[in-house]
Amino acid sequence: MDKTILVTGGAGFVGSHACKALSQAGFCPVVYDDLSNGVRDAVRWGPCEVGKLEDEARLAAVIAEYKPAAVMHFAAFIEAGESVREPERFYQNNVAGTLSLLRAMRAHDVGKIVFSSTAAVYGNPKFTPIPETHGLNPVNPYGQSKLMVERILGDVAAAQGLRFSILRYFNAAGADPDGELRENHQPETHLIPLVLQAAFGQRPDIAIFGTDYDTPDGTCIRDYVHVADLASAHTLAVQRLLAGGTSLTANLGTGRGFSVREVIDAVKAATRVDIRIRLADRRPGDPAILVADPSRAARDLGWAPRYADLAQQVQHAAAVLAPSR
Repeated sequence: MDKTILVTGGAGFVGSHACKALSQAGFCPVVYDDLSNGVRDAVRWGPCEVGKLEDEARLAAVIAEYKPAAVMHFAAFIEAGESVREPERFYQNNVAGTLSLLRAMRAHDVGKIVFSSTAAVYGNPKFTPIPETHGLNPVNPYGQSKLMVERILGDVAAAQGLRFSILRYFNAAGADPDGELRENHQPETHLIPLVLQAAFGQRPDIAIFGTDYDTPDGTCIRDYVHVADLASAHTLAVQRLLAGGTSLTANLGTGRGFSVREVIDAVKAATRVDIRIRLADRRPGDPAILVADPSRAARDLGWAPRYADLAQQVQHAAAVLAPSR
């Protein structure tokens, strides 16, 4: 079995953790990243090839040189609010960039891909926990762009025999348990690192957007899944494809939700700092509850989260984000 995997966006948060997991499983991850959001220092387990997805000639040259057995596709813009302000930019990068990748793959007979998708394809859910059979109704261009790629993969699979794994994950959290990798979003948008920044004095407070949701404490509830668990799921997915497995779409989550206030309390407990809270209006399109039904990933990938405990996720993130590092 060929052990080389092309990882687009492999210098980013989830992509870099996936490269570490691939290396630990005996693969050689080759990162292809334009470093617009990724960090070169996070590429530690294989070569780093710098380039844009839209640069099809550059992408094809990298594929021709390394001859990967499969592709893990993380390269995307992910900030939902920004997608509302700049939809063309998101569609160009997330959709047109993927089309460029698929053409380069086809030209070099690479017929397997693991795609990093999102729970945003569900939009405002009608019920939770959310199975993969739930209706798909994204509420912003980011979610729309991911759903478009999912549908493109289905069409290309039908026409050309491509095999894929679409992994829809919920709220990525935590950090490398060994302390080698961390979140490095600029600007930061994920709740746990934002609350940690408030605890560490790097921002004056943490905003709670809406306290009148139909939840036990009035704040939004989300399913937080550890980035190391996301990485392991991607590794299992590529192993399954290389072993001849059929195409798959699966949620990645713990099946349990925590509210914004519970996250803040977990950070307070971990840091022993009293965090200043600022109450703000609801953000348009924010569902009250997003919790995954991860049973398909358990059944078809043999995947189970190792770090489902919120306190552990916060501890791992705090360990690498603390100012002393």
